[in-house]
Amino acid sequence: MGTMDHTFDRSSLGAFLSTRRAALQPEDVGLRRGPRRRAPGLRREEVAELCTMSADYFARLERGDGPQPSEQMAAALARGLRLTPDERDHLFLLAGYRTARRDLRLQHVSPGLMRVMDGLAGTTAQVMGPLGETLLQTPSAVALLGDQTQYTGNYRSATYRWFTDPAERERYHPEEHDDNSRTNVALLRGAVTRNGPGSPAADLADILLRTSDEFTRWWERHEVGLRWNETKRFVHPQVGQLDLYCQLLLDPDQGQSLLIFTATPGTASHERLTLLTVLGTDHFAAGPE
Repeated sequence: MGTMDHTFDRSSLGAFLSTRRAALQPEDVGLRRGPRRRAPGLRREEVAELCTMSADYFARLERGDGPQPSEQMAAALARGLRLTPDERDHLFLLAGYRTARRDLRLQHVSPGLMRVMDGLAGTTAQVMGPLGETLLQTPSAVALLGDQTQYTGNYRSATYRWFTDPAERERYHPEEHDDNSRTNVALLRGAVTRNGPGSPAADLADILLRTSDEFTRWWERHEVGLRWNETKRFVHPQVGQLDLYCQLLLDPDQGQSLLIFTATPGTASHERLTLLTVLGTDHFAAGPE
């Protein structure tokens, strides 16, 4: 747990939240600026929705008479308000925590990537952390791949799931499996070399060497420098096979990447991807078992 060796500063936290809300424009979060807006910034209920909390709870925090937010709630505020890492750390101090827990820091998506994701709401896209943790998904990405943001522990890493959970491979065409295995291992090896012994990457590699014979076989080949293919073949349980282009954008500061999936217009894959996007998660998504 995070250390509560700071005082929860209700009034300063409220003032900070209020100024951050006033600084956020509707365009910053993919909302339309309607003609009825008079006050600067977003409305409280809009920010509350971005932070996945009740408008009443957010209003009490902003007024300075709310309860101390948990660390998870502080992290949700930081993400919803599109805070920079420095602003996020400041918020945690005001909320009574010395720093954000390491796992919560890694889950924080940079304002730049959040802004890009806000503009991609109707697209199939997701933000990935340095060890393959899915941090954000558009509804279409959830429909394509299932909800990947709900995992905990080692299962948060797609690399860990790939080698330990057969269900992780079901939506990838069998012909893709070996390439995916090799690339997962090569990317993890690169991360271990960069970050050194005792790093989260090294810990993950040690765990997989103990639990997966397949991982160990690929690991012993010492391959590095492999990249994900630009084209990927998926097999969706309801709409069938999709041949998609995968565009990867990197945020070097955070070690996070943005994946955008597209299909060639006029193809069956394009029709199927459009179907997933239009009908969305209600029809198609299956979350983690």
